Amino acid sequence: MSILFRELLKKVGSGNHTGENLTRAEAATATKMMLLGEATPAQIGAFLIAHRIKRPTGEELAGMLDAFDELGPKLQPVSSASPVIVFGLPYDGRTRTAPISPVTALILSAVGQPVVMHGSDRLPTKYGLPLIEIWQGLGVNWATLPLEKTQEVFKQTGIGFVYTPQHFPLTNSIWEYRDQLGKRPPFATMELIWCPYAGDAHVIAGYVHPPTEAMFQIALQMRGVTKFTLVKGLEGSCDLPRDRTAIISLSHASPDLERVLLSPHDYGFTTKNVPLGSTEELLTQIKDVLVGKSSELQQTALWNGGFYLWRSGICADMRSGIAQAEELLTSGVIAIKLQELIQVVNSLSEKTFQHTH
Repeated sequence: MSILFRELLKKVGSGNHTGENLTRAEAATATKMMLLGEATPAQIGAFLIAHRIKRPTGEELAGMLDAFDELGPKLQPVSSASPVIVFGLPYDGRTRTAPISPVTALILSAVGQPVVMHGSDRLPTKYGLPLIEIWQGLGVNWATLPLEKTQEVFKQTGIGFVYTPQHFPLTNSIWEYRDQLGKRPPFATMELIWCPYAGDAHVIAGYVHPPTEAMFQIALQMRGVTKFTLVKGLEGSCDLPRDRTAIISLSHASPDLERVLLSPHDYGFTTKNVPLGSTEELLTQIKDVLVGKSSELQQTALWNGGFYLWRSGICADMRSGIAQAEELLTSGVIAIKLQELIQVVNSLSEKTFQHTH
């Protein structure tokens, strides 16, 4: 048993009256001790559930990020005219609404805006459809690439995917606790603003509950992240909703966030989200979007593509962003981008296979 960890556990687990928040340094220490297995299983389980009940602070999230920064993988800087976009999407996937972020990533990378994504397999507590499976269904298997090969894909195509079971195996044991506890611990919140990129980054994170937004803001500002975008998105993702006004916060040089409210109706979109059917159905829908077929999911792709083309500075406003997204999809540019990505990943996967056999 770790005496040091027990003291940290006592701080977060002492209840409403005597419990205390951890300092940034303490949160970093606790996170490292859990990842490295220096705390006992009983201590780790107790900490994760006590921390969830207490609720994390922005300072604690900053400390947890410090630990991930020290122990975790990073894609190295690539040359880019603008900061690399890092999308933070819930690791436990989607169960209700059709995800569009892989298409958004293809749109951005096709116009020279590099994108990094990160995630894992089907995970607790939702066990929803994860990013890795959507990419695999589109012909891009990120799961077998070691980090240096992923770096090469990122350099050549402008899209990178940090797959934690392969690239950050220290986190694997934590998932077993999440499964057994049946609740999302603060790790699930922190992952959304984790940035596994070593260069100048623009962190884009989704959230569900308004208090999370304030926590994110504090954690990012403490970590010196000056460019970030926070989206009250579909199922906590960065995908803009269509059934309600999108609530988005943009970072500025000042401590105050700029609030942007975007109504799909104002831009001629129908106000409903595309439901998520089977994975096969979604993949068929996405492939139709990539060849320019008109559909409800195409509307979602334009709504999101338009926003992110504007937010990354490629387009001057939402309307020109939407128009450019439509042009990119209907002209076949995005389908070609996907083929390029598939070819690069496959060629590097073959080299990896040959090297290991």
